[in-house]
Amino acid sequence: MVQPTTSTNICNHTNDGTSSGSVEKTRTNSPGCTYAVATRGSRLSIAQTRHVIDQLLAAAPDTTYDVITITTKGDTDSRPLFTIDQKGIFEKEVDMAVEDGRADFAVHSLKDIPSELPDGLVLACVPKREHPDDVLITTKGHTLKTLPPNATIGTSSLRRAVQISRARPDVRIRPIRGNIETRISKLDSDQLDGIVLAYAGLSRLRIDVRYTLLPVKEFVPSPGQGALAIVSRSDDTEMHRVLQKIEDPCSRAEADAERALSAAVGSGCRFPVGALARQTGDTMSIRADAFSVDGKEVVAVEETAYDKESPAEMGRRAGQNLLSKGAKRLALNWREGLSEWNGTS
Repeated sequence: MVQPTTSTNICNHTNDGTSSGSVEKTRTNSPGCTYAVATRGSRLSIAQTRHVIDQLLAAAPDTTYDVITITTKGDTDSRPLFTIDQKGIFEKEVDMAVEDGRADFAVHSLKDIPSELPDGLVLACVPKREHPDDVLITTKGHTLKTLPPNATIGTSSLRRAVQISRARPDVRIRPIRGNIETRISKLDSDQLDGIVLAYAGLSRLRIDVRYTLLPVKEFVPSPGQGALAIVSRSDDTEMHRVLQKIEDPCSRAEADAERALSAAVGSGCRFPVGALARQTGDTMSIRADAFSVDGKEVVAVEETAYDKESPAEMGRRAGQNLLSKGAKRLALNWREGLSEWNGTS
């Protein structure tokens, strides 16, 4: 990843909005507006934010950016994600900084933000999407097929856990938490044979590890995986004008379709659904999978947009079809299955 052409003013905030840490101020020499950007403080979040700032500087060189890092509930709660019965655990506190005026916009991983944003906020921009694939990282360069019998694989995602079990029923799944570097380190510290995570994070952090791409046909990613989301105040038309300079129409269309499907079926950390939309020329299509708790049953849909149908309309239609084919029944069974996955009764 190319580092930003200018340093940014970075200020750390806790999840109650108070400041912590030092502030380093450096400005570009060009005159123009300065914007405050809110994000989480993880290395990946900072890298993603700097990636966005680089694009904005290329499109609007007379702007400067102050980065405010904020701790969220998801950063401080060490429980497995699927045991936390709350939406937006990685974005709520960050977006509050936009709501109350501390920041002009926030940068998120699209898959982390709820389908419905609070009143007064809008998904103002979706830059060009990174590849949405999942990858398998192992210590010995194995593929999923060549892993030894009864191997142990770590993942933070219920969706991935079920997909792994469907591809390799003998494999044991272990829930893991932490940033990307922490999860990779667990290969040794937790004596794991492999871990599965998103390719996009490895790419944005430029982490050099041996990995194999997992086939999208079997590992349909989470809605929005690989895409970034920039949230701003809905009435800030000047900010929208600046952010639209780096909007990628294809990535936006895919995001709208996948988020509409997710909203229709009520998917998330506690009911995993894979969904991937693709814009090919003038044709928009989407595929989605929903799974039973044991992974033995899958409900799948593939839809193509009708003439003049918007991506969001197609996504909602695909979600409704997924529900009518049995996804609603599967969702009801997931809550009781979560305690077993978490090792509790």
